[in-house]
Amino acid sequence: MPKVALYNQSGSQVGDVEINDAVFGIEPNEHVLHDAVVMQRASLRQGTHAVKNRSDVSGGGRKPWRQKGTGRARQGSIRSPQWVGGGTVFGPTPRSYSYKLPKKVRRLALKSALSSKVKEDSLVVLDELSIEVPKTKEVVSILSSLNADAKALFVTADKDEVLAKSANNLQNVKVLTVSEVNVLDLLTHDKLILTKEAAEKAGEVLA
Repeated sequence: MPKVALYNQSGSQVGDVEINDAVFGIEPNEHVLHDAVVMQRASLRQGTHAVKNRSDVSGGGRKPWRQKGTGRARQGSIRSPQWVGGGTVFGPTPRSYSYKLPKKVRRLALKSALSSKVKEDSLVVLDELSIEVPKTKEVVSILSSLNADAKALFVTADKDEVLAKSANNLQNVKVLTVSEVNVLDLLTHDKLILTKEAAEKAGEVLA
């Protein structure tokens, strides 16, 4: 198993930690990563777009003129699509854009995203991450000591309400648990900060 540096909250290296090679050491599959990002972004779409067809537009209850004898084209309603103010043909209707990739593909995408963070030297493993009371200043201090001033993603083994509240006011910081980790968040954040426990758990679950 490969080893990565282990840091404390102050940014000092306190040793090394072994991470699962099958999860953090594979060759990233760019095609699968692309598919996973497209799937997630599609699932985020609201799909609430709508238009009115001829049955939804008000008016047009009677035939505007008789069928024959006027010299004009036959018409059944003033709300037909060819009329100004008429209904729209084949317009968008409310729908869901979400779909799912196969389980093995989703897992490979997660492994690829995690491995790419290791390759880019954007992974930081902390021996422990503890904040006693919710304070944004504490998270800012941790990020500063780890040289992670850009977009950062914290991943913990279990839900940490205090950390989540502390990072809530920071626009470029997000806190997730191992079970919530996803490809889109991994790729859109520059720095991945894992607790030692979370790294071990991710290695077990995804392997």
